[in-house]
Amino acid sequence: MPSPQANVTVAYGQDMVENDVAVYKTLLESTKAIPWKIDWSTMQFTYVGPQIEELLGWEQGSWLTVEDWATRMHPDDRDYVVNFCVSQSKAGVDHEADYRALTKDGSYVWIRDVVHVVRKENGEVDSLIGFMFDISERKKAEEELIRLKIELERLSLTDGLTGICNRRMFDQRLETEWNDSRRNRKPLSLIILDIDYFKQYNDFYGHVGGDECLRSLADALKTVARRPRDVVARFGGEEFTLLLPETDEVMARKLAEECAEGITRLQIPHKKSSVSQFVTASIGVKTTVPAGGTTPRDFVEEVDRMLYAAKHNGRNRIEAARL
Repeated sequence: MPSPQANVTVAYGQDMVENDVAVYKTLLESTKAIPWKIDWSTMQFTYVGPQIEELLGWEQGSWLTVEDWATRMHPDDRDYVVNFCVSQSKAGVDHEADYRALTKDGSYVWIRDVVHVVRKENGEVDSLIGFMFDISERKKAEEELIRLKIELERLSLTDGLTGICNRRMFDQRLETEWNDSRRNRKPLSLIILDIDYFKQYNDFYGHVGGDECLRSLADALKTVARRPRDVVARFGGEEFTLLLPETDEVMARKLAEECAEGITRLQIPHKKSSVSQFVTASIGVKTTVPAGGTTPRDFVEEVDRMLYAAKHNGRNRIEAARL
């Protein structure tokens, strides 16, 4: 027959267990993370922390099965997250998943579910326990960083004054189109133009006037290079380039003439020009089909020579190299 002392010890032990459970429950339910447990054999929730109602609006008692979890997930996230969590759980691998959880009012909250797989002695999955964390603010910060990164990348490839491509972007696209032209044996054309007597223009009209002139020319050139792969870039200073993939000699010459005509239509006064009362440009153009050991740099230098020939021969003209 148990002694009174033994009965006291058992009762004390039970009180300790009950106290421990109460402490753990209090700790779980006072944290911002939402604890939960799922029985693997029935796929039913055996526990969900009451914090779930404050975060998502759904009553604590409404989380009955994994279907409640899956259906309260953004449709774009559901298949991937459910399949991932099931496969990892079957393999006995602890894991975590980020997804958008549906709130009762129809909005979404970014959740990170951290999952621990509990196994039986025979190795079979017994249950899943885990925590849901609200990571909405973190996701907003991550999305803002991504947006800023994209914007910085765009700015790094854009001329700040005119809004067209800068030299870095031109070099990247030239390399790409050069390789494509070599591979497919398609013609590649390049136009380089330089505003005639631009230093004198800047000195007379001032840098503000010079900047406005450059912006106007950039806008005019964008109307010439209209195809998705065409590139209009500010090459440096008052020089502009038009990179024209799959463009033969005849069309390249026509587009160079359109550049000259577009600049003429602007009718920008230039009292310090020796060739016209308006702003004009000298233009070099060449078409090539890359072969042998020629490089993109060789191509640019050839077109540049045509540009200087146009300047040497009187400016306000087009010089084209033969293919």
